[in-house]
Amino acid sequence: MSLLPVKILGLLASLTLAAQGPAAPDRWKLDAAERRVSWDVAADQRLPHSDRIEMAGRRVAGIVSYGADAERNLLLERTCVWPTLRVAPNDTHASLMVRFRRDQAPLWLNGRNQALPVSGVTRFEPRVHVEGPVPPRERLVRAAHQNGILRLETDLNGGLSLVREIFPSGEGTALLERWTLCNPGKEPRVAGVESLHVVTSLPFSFVDKGLQMAGQPAPAPITREGSYRISIDCEGIPDRPIRPGESVSVGLAFRAQRADEPVLPVAFDREREARIALVQGLRDALRLECPDPVLESLFDYSKLRACESIVETKHGPLHAPGGGSYYAAIWANDTIEYVAPFYPFTGYAYGNAASLNAISHFARYMNPGFQPIPSSIVAEGTDFWNGAGDRGDQAMFAFGVSRFLLALGDRAEAKTHWPLVKWSLEYCERKKTKDGVIASDADELEHRFSSGTVNLNTNMLTYGGLRSAADLAHELGEEDLAATYRKRSEALREAMERYFGAEVRGFHTYRYHDGLDELRAWICIPLTMGIDTRKQGTIEALFSPRLWTPDGLLTAEGSTTFWDRSTLYALRGIFYANEPDRALPAFRALSRRRLLGDHVPYVVEAYPEGNGRHLSAESALYVRVVTEGLFGITPRGFRSFELKPSLPASWDHMALRNVRAFGSAFDLEVRRAAKDRLSVRVMQKGRAILDQTLPAGESLQVKLP
Repeated sequence: MSLLPVKILGLLASLTLAAQGPAAPDRWKLDAAERRVSWDVAADQRLPHSDRIEMAGRRVAGIVSYGADAERNLLLERTCVWPTLRVAPNDTHASLMVRFRRDQAPLWLNGRNQALPVSGVTRFEPRVHVEGPVPPRERLVRAAHQNGILRLETDLNGGLSLVREIFPSGEGTALLERWTLCNPGKEPRVAGVESLHVVTSLPFSFVDKGLQMAGQPAPAPITREGSYRISIDCEGIPDRPIRPGESVSVGLAFRAQRADEPVLPVAFDREREARIALVQGLRDALRLECPDPVLESLFDYSKLRACESIVETKHGPLHAPGGGSYYAAIWANDTIEYVAPFYPFTGYAYGNAASLNAISHFARYMNPGFQPIPSSIVAEGTDFWNGAGDRGDQAMFAFGVSRFLLALGDRAEAKTHWPLVKWSLEYCERKKTKDGVIASDADELEHRFSSGTVNLNTNMLTYGGLRSAADLAHELGEEDLAATYRKRSEALREAMERYFGAEVRGFHTYRYHDGLDELRAWICIPLTMGIDTRKQGTIEALFSPRLWTPDGLLTAEGSTTFWDRSTLYALRGIFYANEPDRALPAFRALSRRRLLGDHVPYVVEAYPEGNGRHLSAESALYVRVVTEGLFGITPRGFRSFELKPSLPASWDHMALRNVRAFGSAFDLEVRRAAKDRLSVRVMQKGRAILDQTLPAGESLQVKLP
């Protein structure tokens, strides 16, 4: 069966988020014990349906589109991105990107969907042979996500089944598939998989600008030229009898590399084992225990998506938002504000290294004139993008870097990267207006929606940055500066209340910028910073029909656009504001929709923009709803944090196991001691280092040995 035309497949995928209403039943089912979600296609009455998932290794990312038509015929195509194989122009979107279809030549997407040259080949996926007069026809029976692997099970009209396991190479440049032919019947069947070797090449020529330093002459650009080898390889399985209950396997690789590099064999089983080991390692660290298996499972999935998408570039590891667009490049929001403060809690060394590397890259642009640092550094660190001007990026640096360095708990690294925090806060101080608030050209939505000259997001991030930087200054022995930052934060808090506090649409909340009389999603951010002056009105506004939808918050009332990032900030803030019974139903509904609905198994970036891409940093924000919202963890020192648990009334316990932050490993246990009192224990190596009861909504300080 030919794959549906890409426009049709794309249309099906684009409808998944928009069409699912509040009453739509789950399409996927959860096996909580195995952390597996599966779609029973054979029993699904709502066909056709298709979906897509992004998965990544250090040198390749794959966006796999899959599904079934009305007759359950398999739909499948793979889009591969190679972040370190650059094409011209060498900008944000210059990672080599090729789409592989089953019966059409590979398409070079950077080249305006240009078909790559191949000769004598009409099929670009191995053909399965099954004895009998009728060629086998694949019908999708079941799809599953488990251990970072997409599993597609089809039945063949010859009486056999074929299982595809799709996953990226961890270190190499191949998107891999492991095919297994199975005989579930009672009689032997003769079958096999044809071998396939397709090779094409693509000449490249791009400009490498080299690493630039603010205030220094730019290095001489170098033109890099050569060609890339792009291949599809499968050794095949010769036709042979397959006995009842027997299975045979073979590997399929979609790969690209420089043509002058040696072509090495792919160890499919070893790659599969490494992928599973990565997932299980992340599952064991920062483990959530609560009465809701959907939350526990999406928490695990989110850790994988946030950690897997890091590119090993020639200038060090860089977190990659992904989505078919954003690789070998870093942003002040995704990389520094969203994902960096998350990595220390997992103990994932490669994630921490990527954050430290990103901070170093941004610090190269610090300058004595306090001109804004670029919003994004691209092309493996050799160029930058600053098309939206100052989006509040310096506030993002101050907030994200301070939180990350405190949670990392490494004094030497903190001293190394402390200058960027101080520079960023001085920049913000110089942007202060006569009203005592901080001006910026835009916010992180880059003029998609109005943000005025002074917006709430930039100011709240500055406030949070000042508070965390004061804690960092204290740890580094700069007490005078710590006092200065605390004084500035209090002054800014008072100025923000005067400037942004307002009655909007009848709600006692905030205007997002001067002159705006509509509700915005980002009015949630004061709650995440512990500001509860307008808590009730803000929560009512967020959950009102003007903003709340089955997909979370609209960016602005009256629009049709949503971004999961603001919804996740809002849920985190409502939990942190000690309103768990308001937050939990919405958190559960959104989690179920993202894990078991029509577009799974991760939270997304936005819709309609990007069509609900599985960007990586949003998954980190999902985890932070739990760590910073439900548990209320706020870093206060290299070995200390504030804990403000928010236990829903329907729960009697929750725990975080094997938390790896603050240079340590520990467990957090929260139980209900009485109606309005919580029992909190911090465990290390099986021993309680803190065992305390406190009133619900109160916080306590935890100091680790």
